[in-house]
Amino acid sequence: MVSKWKKMKLALSLNLCTYLPRTLEEEPPSSALNSTESLSDAALLSPLNWPMTPTPSYRTRLSRSISKSSKTCSICLTKMKEGCGHAIFTAECSHMFHFHCIASNVKHGNQVCPVCRAQWKEIPIQKPSLDLPYYPFDRFNNDAAIRLIRCLPPSQRAMNQGHPEPAIFDDDERLEAQIVFLGETDALEKENCDSVRMMNMKMYPEVSAVPQSKSCENFDILVHLKAVTGDQISQYRRAPVDLVTVLDVSGSMGGTKLALLKRAMGFVIQNLGSSDRLSVIAFSSTARRLFPLTRMSDAGRQQALQAVNSLVANGGTNIFDGLRKGAKVMEDRRERNSVASIILLSDGRDTYTTNHPDPSYKAMLPQIPVHSFGFGSDHDASVMHSVSEFSGGTFSFIESESVIQDALAQCIGGLLSVAVQELRVEIEGVCPNVRLSSIKAGSYSSLVNGDGHSGLVDLGDLYADEERDFLVSINIPVEEDGHTPLLKLRCLYIDPLTKEITTVESPVLQIRRPEYVAEEEVVPIEVVRQRNRFLAAEAMAQARTLAEHGDLEAAVKAIENFRLLLAETVAAKSRDRFCVALDLELKEMQGRMRSSHVYEASGRAYILSGLSSHSWQRATARGNSRDFVQAYQTPSMAEMLRRSQAMLLVSPSHQRLIQPLLSFASQPKPR
Repeated sequence: MVSKWKKMKLALSLNLCTYLPRTLEEEPPSSALNSTESLSDAALLSPLNWPMTPTPSYRTRLSRSISKSSKTCSICLTKMKEGCGHAIFTAECSHMFHFHCIASNVKHGNQVCPVCRAQWKEIPIQKPSLDLPYYPFDRFNNDAAIRLIRCLPPSQRAMNQGHPEPAIFDDDERLEAQIVFLGETDALEKENCDSVRMMNMKMYPEVSAVPQSKSCENFDILVHLKAVTGDQISQYRRAPVDLVTVLDVSGSMGGTKLALLKRAMGFVIQNLGSSDRLSVIAFSSTARRLFPLTRMSDAGRQQALQAVNSLVANGGTNIFDGLRKGAKVMEDRRERNSVASIILLSDGRDTYTTNHPDPSYKAMLPQIPVHSFGFGSDHDASVMHSVSEFSGGTFSFIESESVIQDALAQCIGGLLSVAVQELRVEIEGVCPNVRLSSIKAGSYSSLVNGDGHSGLVDLGDLYADEERDFLVSINIPVEEDGHTPLLKLRCLYIDPLTKEITTVESPVLQIRRPEYVAEEEVVPIEVVRQRNRFLAAEAMAQARTLAEHGDLEAAVKAIENFRLLLAETVAAKSRDRFCVALDLELKEMQGRMRSSHVYEASGRAYILSGLSSHSWQRATARGNSRDFVQAYQTPSMAEMLRRSQAMLLVSPSHQRLIQPLLSFASQPKPR
């Protein structure tokens, strides 16, 4: 006969999830109800209120420490004594509660333990039901018709329930409102919100005057654009987002990595609005969709949190299958939010497609930005950078998994503030003799028409207050008039809220043409700054090519040569912040190419992340510091990053609670 102690040990070792966020249906303890500081729904969902879930390998050890708690009902926080007129419910995870407390707690169908978050196969209910069998439970109970229900698995479409996925992912949740209000305002304020957004445009010639008798080849004009939103609009309104996260849960993600990933995803889920939709793809040897595109309402958040916390790390790494499934979710949608993006996160190399002679990710990628995050020393930075580069997304390198949440926070801070979509800039030469020779726009698509009189640049989506700069080189002829008209711009973009196409035109840019110029003009620092950025990106690309061919010494020298040139520019001598940060970044790259081992472990990823940032003019995370490179960071990205970092600054008592779980999760699997 099996002893009670062995039964308890067996129950503790089966499917025990140490912690999950409190679900919305759970009632807080009575002491919390009496407290003057009640938690909001957002606070209950906050990852700060729940430590991470260790992997199953360490459940038994954690369970033993938990089971030593005193015999106090964890719901009402009063002592439990048998024979005092109150039934006591002992769950299969060994935790005990007053029956009336736990029955009230699970009355909405919640099937997890409020203490350890274990998924229960049996739950108590108090209300009688004619279509379910009656199970007598406790002879000391005074409440009528208490019954124990043996439950079927919940109807969530989670990856670990074995339900076959549909052939077409057209089961996305229907859209409701197309506008998300960010602040607590009354209906009148919302109704009166102005929906107009503007594009600020400026042009900076490299000099403001050219002598009449002089012609210029490759005369640079800086075009500066900024998506400007009014304070009222940015505070209350934004376009809703369809987001698919493709998460690596291969065996290498076990322990602390998976725990931190779950915490980071909890932060993302918490900060999505009720009109935003989320779907999660988890991949290891194969990819599984945890749930379809679902609005992050209260119920949607609960479903997403439970699905993410059910993840277990095992198997190989099939990035291709994960991306393919994420792309299919986007392609098969019945309805579409204004903004759409895919986030890919992995710590390893694809172990399933590398055997092919030329594994191509491009053919199956949708025309949706894929923002990829590679972390640790073993991820395939080249593949992940290529995926992002082709799709119009960014590549971030996370050296330490402890900043996964901050990296994702910065990214979604931008995605949740898209102000302009499908931005196209048309450039037209005004003077018949002015010709466009080239457009330097980084990774953005640009074109100079055959006659040289016009050109265009496609800049895609811009976040609120995000800026774009590109250089237009033109040829200026000899001119006897007092001035020469050069260029004018026309911007066309889609407002993501109204879906209307808006056109904005700039004034004509002119330069003075005196007989002679007394002294040479100083090139504006704005022009110098962007020249430095393009030259830095070229130096990074050259250094990467040399390093890939094994010539690290030449790679370091290529960056050093540019740093010497950079130091002589006006921007460097005036201690321009962008220039100083750029030099520090280049110096860091040199340090990460001091040996082939260091380059393989972090140098390649660091350089590619820098290239991604400067070519798209968008903030990325790189390295292991929380002080992210702030170039291109928008106010909304900075605010979301601040929110993430503030969440991690927990109280000492909370820190003491989290650290043991992290140490348990990082211990080797017992044999």
